[in-house]
Amino acid sequence: MNAFEAGSRKVIPAVLVYLRAGGKVLMIHRATKAEDFHAGRWNGLGGKLEPRESPAEAARRELREEAGLDLKSERFSPRGSIYFPDFKPHKHEDWMVFIFTAQVLDRELSSIKSECDEGKLHWIEDKEVSKLNLWPGDHEFLPQVLAEGSVQGTIWYRDQKVERVEMDLLVAANHGRRL
Repeated sequence: MNAFEAGSRKVIPAVLVYLRAGGKVLMIHRATKAEDFHAGRWNGLGGKLEPRESPAEAARRELREEAGLDLKSERFSPRGSIYFPDFKPHKHEDWMVFIFTAQVLDRELSSIKSECDEGKLHWIEDKEVSKLNLWPGDHEFLPQVLAEGSVQGTIWYRDQKVERVEMDLLVAANHGRRL
């Protein structure tokens, strides 16, 4: 029996959503709460899946909770997934993250919240994103995602630093999109 079957390790399914508008991406600057594993970092919007929830449903829910924007499912473009073995070693957790983008219409911009319980939301120019205090592994996939490509890979961390990366960059902009 392996560690997952035995219950000594678990996989946490999660989503990341990158809202796009006019060469910018909506990022969250995580609050500096001591208990927040992501404190002080910049992330896309997102979070853990709820039981019996699909990744697409979770992306829609997380966007609604964090940005106050309720988009129809067909507005989301799946951009792949990243597996993070031992992402939270203190909890014996691996994370499987499903990545989405969604375009925001001009008329929707004013309805987006500027902050939520997780932190403050900011529109960041694409070319400035790499200068933010991101998780180091985000530099491996985020440029491809912001260029409307897709990714499939694994990023290993040790002490919150990237130890190893296996990444396939897929060039089809609408790979897997439902029409």
